[in-house]
Amino acid sequence: MSTNENKILLDKILNDGLITPLFQPIYDLSSGAIYGNEALSRGPENTPLFTPDALFTLATEEHRLHELELLCRERALTRFAKLALPGRLFLNVSASLLSSPYHQKGMTLNILNDLGLNQKDIIIELSEQHPYDHNGLSRTSVEHYRKMGFQVAIDDLGVGYSGLRLWSELQPDIVKIDKHFIHDIDKDEIKREFVRSIITIAQRLDCKLIAEGIETQQELDQLIEMGVTFGQGFFLARPVEKPSSQPNAYLEKHAQRRAAFNIDHAETVQTLSRATPNVYADSPLNSVSLLFTEHPDVFAIPVLNKADEPIGVVRRYQLHELFSTTYGRALYEYKPAITLLSEDVLIVESGVSLATVSELVTNQEANTLNNEIIIVREGKFIGTGHLRDLLKRITELKIQNATYSNPLTLLPGNVPIHKEVSLRLKAKEDFYVAYFDLNDFKPFNDYFGYSKGDAIIQLVGNLIKYEVSPDGNFIGHIGGDDFVAIFRSPNWEQQCRAILARFAQEVRHFYTQETLQEGGVWTQSRQGETVFHPILSLAIGVVNPNPDECDNHHLVAELAAQAKKSAKQKGGNYLYLQPYQNTYFTPSIAM
Repeated sequence: MSTNENKILLDKILNDGLITPLFQPIYDLSSGAIYGNEALSRGPENTPLFTPDALFTLATEEHRLHELELLCRERALTRFAKLALPGRLFLNVSASLLSSPYHQKGMTLNILNDLGLNQKDIIIELSEQHPYDHNGLSRTSVEHYRKMGFQVAIDDLGVGYSGLRLWSELQPDIVKIDKHFIHDIDKDEIKREFVRSIITIAQRLDCKLIAEGIETQQELDQLIEMGVTFGQGFFLARPVEKPSSQPNAYLEKHAQRRAAFNIDHAETVQTLSRATPNVYADSPLNSVSLLFTEHPDVFAIPVLNKADEPIGVVRRYQLHELFSTTYGRALYEYKPAITLLSEDVLIVESGVSLATVSELVTNQEANTLNNEIIIVREGKFIGTGHLRDLLKRITELKIQNATYSNPLTLLPGNVPIHKEVSLRLKAKEDFYVAYFDLNDFKPFNDYFGYSKGDAIIQLVGNLIKYEVSPDGNFIGHIGGDDFVAIFRSPNWEQQCRAILARFAQEVRHFYTQETLQEGGVWTQSRQGETVFHPILSLAIGVVNPNPDECDNHHLVAELAAQAKKSAKQKGGNYLYLQPYQNTYFTPSIAM
């Protein structure tokens, strides 16, 4: 199509509103929940102006960018409202739009009001790729949109040289890290250092970070490990006309796995429970006052109904204020406790994990946050916990977890592994222990360097974490390239096979084209001989210990090591089940 025909097509697009909005979800990387959707516009299909590059480039050349942008904005808002998409809508906006004759003050708010949308759910993205002028128009743009109740994001941070200056001057609510820094971040230490610096700045400025352009699982896993909060990209979801409203399955599974293998989750809120005085709803307030006198360290007394279920508390300071007023005691001392009931109290079942309780406390409104935690068993009162004790215990567990975790993968190390095996032996469980070890890892390390060696170890850890379901299973990192998985689930073999298949595919990305064609690498032995080493493979030895015969974790470790040795002797990606006495035996299994 000629240039003139493209101009005619642009006229038709603008006159007839021929814009199709697509939406790409932005996810909370810690949970998989949808944080928002970015609106991306497309021209008519099967035309030269379908892609945004062609469409917006021509509109800019024809000085019609602002017309096109306003049309895209109106179409995106209308479609977003019609689909009732979850989370926030991210709109790309030119900073220079405010100076355009096509821009009418308050027009976006009018559209939102007509559609029943709230401006608090709209994020205005100002991109470095747009021409910021030297008259402070960017700052004017930010102030303009903030006064209207919108949040502001800087898009493509890192594309231009002015990114940090803009961040400093504009103080946006959200910053989006350009995909250049995300591409192959799992393999590039320099990019990781840049992103770590960005994370640090964002934390100090209380600014949300979104990683753009996530295209591989390895990039995503690296970003999660580094603590990036939000992300978008083709690996998570592509732009479509009607995106899913469901959480991202991979991220959701990752969150479940992280929770399942977190030491914090092994301890419940019952450990915080203390016996405290309590009263019934019809108990007189003078009885409550007497309890406060007898227990000077108690600041809130639980109030129960006739079924011994807590319905709230009476707080010391509220009762003191009431009785301190003129005639207060005389008027209220025989009134029932329910008269002064405070219902803004956290009530949790005794079996709930400390980590979950911590989340519940964190999610409370600041003006209702209180120190006491009422603990129940099947709804009936058993005791009271204190916020101070919760924070202290979680801190202790975090330190313990960090002490016993492998620093490279953050997986539990030898102490938690031994403890887990011992607990299962003591409970006489039927479980399988899988020992993972790489074949030819040292030559790979010598040939490609320790940085790539660490990346391979992280790959193995991530694959195991992804494929091993969190339901009753446990993952640990013994050290180096040695990992262990303890399975309670009967489909352990299927999960191990999936790990082998994924590893055989993913490991090839760490080799050069030349070494792939060779099928491996040549290195010199200690004797000076040139030796060929094939592409890395993974050996898995599995043992099903008999709790009646194995009385300690040392014996299980020895059996697992023997199984691993047998798997390595077979060569290649191999799964081997070690026969053990009267346990069920399946013949050794190749991948």
